[in-house]
Amino acid sequence: MSAAPALWLRHEPRPTERRTSIVPADAQRLVEGGVRVTVERSPQRVFPIEAYERAGCRVAEPGSWESAPEDTVVVGLKELDDDPAELRHRHIFFGHAYKNQPGAETLLRRFLAGGGTLFDLEYLVDDTGRRLAAFGYWAGYVGAALAVLHHRGRLTTPLTPTTQPELAAALRPATGEEKEQPSALVVGALGRSGRGARVALAEAGVDPTCWDLAETRDLDHRALLDHELMVNTVLTTEPVTPFLTHRDLDDPSRALRLLSDVTCDVGSPWNVVPVYDTVTDWEAPVRRLRDEPAPFDLIAIDNLPSLLPAEASTDFSAALTPHLLEFEVSGAWARCGERFAAACRELEAKAGE
Repeated sequence: MSAAPALWLRHEPRPTERRTSIVPADAQRLVEGGVRVTVERSPQRVFPIEAYERAGCRVAEPGSWESAPEDTVVVGLKELDDDPAELRHRHIFFGHAYKNQPGAETLLRRFLAGGGTLFDLEYLVDDTGRRLAAFGYWAGYVGAALAVLHHRGRLTTPLTPTTQPELAAALRPATGEEKEQPSALVVGALGRSGRGARVALAEAGVDPTCWDLAETRDLDHRALLDHELMVNTVLTTEPVTPFLTHRDLDDPSRALRLLSDVTCDVGSPWNVVPVYDTVTDWEAPVRRLRDEPAPFDLIAIDNLPSLLPAEASTDFSAALTPHLLEFEVSGAWARCGERFAAACRELEAKAGE
């Protein structure tokens, strides 16, 4: 095995981010594999810092990665704080920086200024383009679960983290609800997120219509609008005809009352459901987009799996850890780095026009 990097698991600054990309059991695997692992204390991480200490990790204060040795690889999940302005380390997290999303250019310029590198987990893929570590299953599961609970008038806010058994129990139809199931549609039903959505709907007693590539190539808008509830799990990296538009929401004959958008691809020119421009959150998970010609609600929370933090983190960490052990030699990380370099070249070319 090649020399392993020094990894620094950072605290997530977002208050509702309970997940982690490395759970204590996998931290121990890394330590036993010769990796020096430092873990920042975090008030909201689902796993206590003591579990990482027992795994052989060093402990640091939140945000102290900024002063870590330059060869350190900083590992996280979601967005960084706005400071520092210059990023000099190698970072692993979901950067959302390559499709002109809000804030993407600013983030890339921070890396350019400091000489660091972004290894965006969305682009950690095998040689066929399949993602190697993803939260998709649990995102789909939670997105569909919240949609059903809202439809039944049983969604309690603000949202709080739970466990899969507890959420599954909440999904079971109450007396009388068995005969009042919504007509539901899962778009992207064969992917990771789609599978999770289908499992949650099955636990709720809902038998959804399932669409995937064949159905979306020549999408039947009338059939889509005839469903009461839609769960979108499709995230595309190339232009496609949108599945749902403002014109569709203005259709007086639509039965569709709720969209749960698992992908939350807001701001991307390739967003397949461009009917909103701001995500929802744990405090207000549902937003009314239309009152006329009929009510239409949106659920679009961009860290859905954090509502099941233990299960989501455990699955993700198990998938990511083998690649962390091979960080210095893996072709997947090399592809990740090349994608970042290409984005930086595009940004610099744009600046020189």
